[in-house]
Formats: sequence, C-alpha cells, structure tokens
Amino acid sequence: MGETRKERDSMGEMEVPSDAYYGASTQRAVINFPISDLRLSRTFIRALGLIKRYAAEVNLEFGDLAEKNANAIAKAAQEVADGKFDKHFVVDVFQTGSGTSTNMNANEVIANRAMEILGGKLGDRHLVHPNDHVNFGMSSNDCIPTAIHIAALLDINEKLKPALEELHKGLKAKSDQFMPVIKTGRTHLQDATPVRLGQEFLGYAGQVERAIERLEYSISRLAEVALGGTAVGTGINSRSEFPEKVLKKISKEIGIELKETDNHFQAQSTIDEVVDCSGQLKTIAISLLKIANDIRWLGCGPRAGISEIALPEVQPGSSIMPGKVNPVIAESLAMVCAQVVGNDATIAMAGASGNFELNVMMPVAAYNLLQAINLLASAAFNFNRRCVQGLTATEKGPHLVEQGLALCTALVPAIGYDAAANISKLAFKTGKTVREVALQETKLTNEELGVLLDPFKMTAPGLG
Repeated sequence: MGETRKERDSMGEMEVPSDAYYGASTQRAVINFPISDLRLSRTFIRALGLIKRYAAEVNLEFGDLAEKNANAIAKAAQEVADGKFDKHFVVDVFQTGSGTSTNMNANEVIANRAMEILGGKLGDRHLVHPNDHVNFGMSSNDCIPTAIHIAALLDINEKLKPALEELHKGLKAKSDQFMPVIKTGRTHLQDATPVRLGQEFLGYAGQVERAIERLEYSISRLAEVALGGTAVGTGINSRSEFPEKVLKKISKEIGIELKETDNHFQAQSTIDEVVDCSGQLKTIAISLLKIANDIRWLGCGPRAGISEIALPEVQPGSSIMPGKVNPVIAESLAMVCAQVVGNDATIAMAGASGNFELNVMMPVAAYNLLQAINLLASAAFNFNRRCVQGLTATEKGPHLVEQGLALCTALVPAIGYDAAANISKLAFKTGKTVREVALQETKLTNEELGVLLDPFKMTAPGLG
C-alpha cells in the first residue's frame, strides 16, 4: 500500500493510502471485494457527482448546511462529476447489492476534497463529514438507483441516440442510392419474387428508425427517479421538497427533465425501469444483428457466394490466404449484439433480486446497462462509418433476376397457380428461364410476357 494515513468510520480506524481522497469505508470495500477489475463507468460517477453537488446547494437553501461547507462540497462534487477524481473511485462492481460502498466512495472523496478546499487535512471529519454533510437528505438506497437512471439517460442521449440517428441516415442514403438496382428477393433462404436492393435497405433503415423510437420510450421511463425515498421509501431524514429541488437543478444541467417518482416503494424495491430499458436495448441489438448478418450474406463471395453488394475492404482477412478480405466490421457489430443480449440476462436476474424494500443487485445491473448502451453506440457509429457508407452494388443481383424461378408468380393472374407452378418446375428442370418456358407452354405472346415479367413492376405492383 505504501505510505498511509489513518481514517475513521463508524467501525473504527483504517489505514488508507496517504494520497487517496477516499476514506475508511471505501478502504473496507477494497479489502472486502477483491473480485474483479470492473468498475462503474465514468458517466455513473458523473451522475453521482451531480446529485451530490445539487443536494449540497439545496441543503444550503434549506439552511441544513453551513454556507462554507455547502459551497466546498458543491465545488468538490462538480470536480468529481467532471472526472478529476476518477482514479479514486476504486470499489469493485461486485460489492454490496445496494451500492452503498460506491455511494460512500463518492461521499468520502467529495468530503476530503471539500476539506482540502477549506484548508483542512484529508480525513478531518470534524470539518466536512461524508455522511452528515455530503450525504445529507439521502440514502444509498435512493441515491444509487437515481444515479443509474441519470447515467443511462446521459449515455442514451449523448451517445446511443446520435449513433443510431447517424446509422439511420447512412442506411436511408444507401436505400436511395440502391433503389434502381433490381435483384432476387429471398424468403426461407430460397429465391422469391424480385425486390429492389434499395427496398431491402429501406427495411434496415426502418428497423433503426424504430430503434430510436424505443429509446425515446426508455428515456420517458428512466426520467422518473427514486431520489427522496431515502432508506425504505418513506423519505425519513429528508425534507419533502428536497428531491424536487435537486432534480430541477440536475434537469437544467443535463437537458433532460427528471421527476420524482410518485411511488417510492416501487422505485427502490425494484429496478423495473432498468430491466425494461435493457429489454429495449436487447431488441435494438437483435435488430442490428439482423442487419449485420444480411449485409455479410449479401457480400459473401466474391465468386462462390451471393456477392450482390461489395463491402469496404478495411484489412487483410487471413494469415494464410493471400487477398482474402472479410466482413470484419459487421462481425464486430454482431459480437456487440451478442454481448448486449448477455447483459440483458444479467440485468433480468438482477431485477428479480429485490427483497422487500430494496433491490440488492444494483451495481451489477448498472454496470451491464451502461456497458450495453455504450457498446451499441460505439458499434453503430463504427458500422455506419466503416461499412455502410462504403457499400456498393454489384451487377450480380440484376444479372440473376431473369434466371429467377419465382418470376412465375406474376403469371398466376393470367394462367392460374397450377400452370404457373408447372412452368417453374420445367424451367428448373431444363435450365431455361421462366420467360422461355412460358412462350412454349402458354398462349402468351412475347410482348405480353414482357409486361407480366417486368421485374421492376413486380416491386411496386400497385403502381402498375
């Protein structure tokens, strides 16, 4: 540990690193939870800092804190929110289920920094106390779930939503670019009636458009927070006006309107909104996985596969096969999607782990939720910029349309289903086109077949 100083909490003295801004309670957590190298995210610490800053300002307004203490705490808490003390947030994600250790980590860092601002020494709890002053009006049990919601809102608004908006724009641009390109549609992995490549990409753009709508719903639900419930939802040791005033200040800071829950008992005994948000993220991940896999398949080849589009060549694909290039950006997105699905399973288990007045898996739920948001944001940005924007159509799709057996679908209104099915079977057996067989087997003229078998008309039959 190197040089140390003595710090004290309610259980007695502890030796902490001399240069650490955290104190005894945090050091106990470091000793108690040597589980992993996982820590709660930068955005989560930012959210905690904002809560503590504006709590100090409101407590000053109420006269519950001395002005010098409140101002020092607010300044220190803002520095925490800004990331100046991130290295002093040392508690493992796998800790006390309420997140109390992380809450005390924040309280102690802010208290010690506030004491330093006031000219005192680190650990002088008589000057600024982590519980009596920094944590005044709050409990870990309402502060931590509030921080989870705020952090998720920040990451969604600042990272994931812009990433999906950019991806939607990129896919829509490709849809417009590819709309003149005709190709064979596929259902059940088998040839189907013609479709425009642009229509396929319009479908992808529509998936992302709906993903953004799902995020808007999650934002509306996460905006309701637990602050004000303190220990068990009753609000003991907190003024009734405290949460509204604090949340109003935070809302102005982050540009998202937060509101105190109208039922604190559900807000602290469950993490239902976190579970719901994770479900929305899983749906988005599944949707993006479909897009990534379609694009991988459409580009498979270049000679022995579908090869209807060409993906950007971003790196060599093999250590043994010269010239091979793989769809690595789409594969990267696919792996992110798999991770998000796994995160959702963890969050579901965490959500089922509330006992009476408190959920006891909040830190791991927070970690997995925020990781999922950030992974999806980074992967969506990367997928658009390094894959979607560089996609090009090849000649293979249009070339194979005339060979398609499903073209016979357009003959059904003229000759009936059974006759059309027979033409399809004969075309497949003989290697001829549907057009060639139809000329032999029906009374339709070449001109009539030209109208009926126009693949572009098949992609918009209502316009014909």
